[in-house]
Amino acid sequence: MTDAGLLVIDDLHVHYTLARPRLFAARPVLRAVDGVNLSVDRGRTLGLVGESGCGKTTLGMAVLRLVEPTGGRVEFDGVALRSLEGDALLDMRRRMQIIFQDPYSSLNPRQTAGDIVRSPLDVQKVGRPAEREERVAELFSLVGLRANQRNLFPHQFSGGQRQRISIARALALNPDFIVCDEPVSALDVAIQAQILNLLCDLQEELGLTFLFISHDLAVVQHICDEIAVMYLGVVVEKTNRKTLFRNPRHPYTRALLSAVPARRGTRKVERIRLEGDIPSPIDVPSGCRFHTRCAHAQERCRVEVPKLEEKSPGHWEACHFDTSTSASV
Repeated sequence: MTDAGLLVIDDLHVHYTLARPRLFAARPVLRAVDGVNLSVDRGRTLGLVGESGCGKTTLGMAVLRLVEPTGGRVEFDGVALRSLEGDALLDMRRRMQIIFQDPYSSLNPRQTAGDIVRSPLDVQKVGRPAEREERVAELFSLVGLRANQRNLFPHQFSGGQRQRISIARALALNPDFIVCDEPVSALDVAIQAQILNLLCDLQEELGLTFLFISHDLAVVQHICDEIAVMYLGVVVEKTNRKTLFRNPRHPYTRALLSAVPARRGTRKVERIRLEGDIPSPIDVPSGCRFHTRCAHAQERCRVEVPKLEEKSPGHWEACHFDTSTSASV
């Protein structure tokens, strides 16, 4: 995929060389992300979904260079991020931020909420101290926290309030792009809706661009414009939200969607149960990585790697065969 966007990911790899299992043995390589191509347009939200261990979070961290890619290219607003070092990388970090999954462990328990939100301003030396305090007050109001909560510590907040602190911290430097790494998975359902609505409102108000990582398809359906489905380090399907939920093409995507509870007024879809566990990223299957669990697998799938191709306008799939069926989830 070569579509230009605010963020463009080209053949991104993140591999980890592990310790030898025994003396003189070869060092195994864990292929967490193994050749991903994606783009995210300005002001839009790309959802990244898949089972635990498929490489979603690693990809998000590599985009921000919180982990170093093994290969490939990441461009942000036309700038190759892997070429940046020192002050140039620090300056770019003002424009790219992250909201972590756990709203408690990602906050320093020894800092007050106000200090946590102000910390990016201190690190980047933005404005005078008085101006930083004004910015903190503005951010607290923006995410729905009270001014008198600035002197409280993280343990004195609820889970939803802690995630609001994390969002305020991510917004402190007026970023253009935010990686949302399962930001509501640790919250109660009612609180999830509040945080998702807050993110949508902030996106509209501030013109933000999101890479939204989640394993919950109902959440992704609520907030994302486009969705990419990952399996074992690679993207197997990518299209807009409406098309993915109405006409998923890849067998893995259809299995994921069949597990989403049907809403009132929609047709119930027969549950597709995948046999076996996801293979290890240390010992990746030959050919199509999904063939060990796919009911439609043939000999070609075992030996030939399918390319991610545009099978219909705006709908990309990595599969040798057309096994799609219309669905309404």
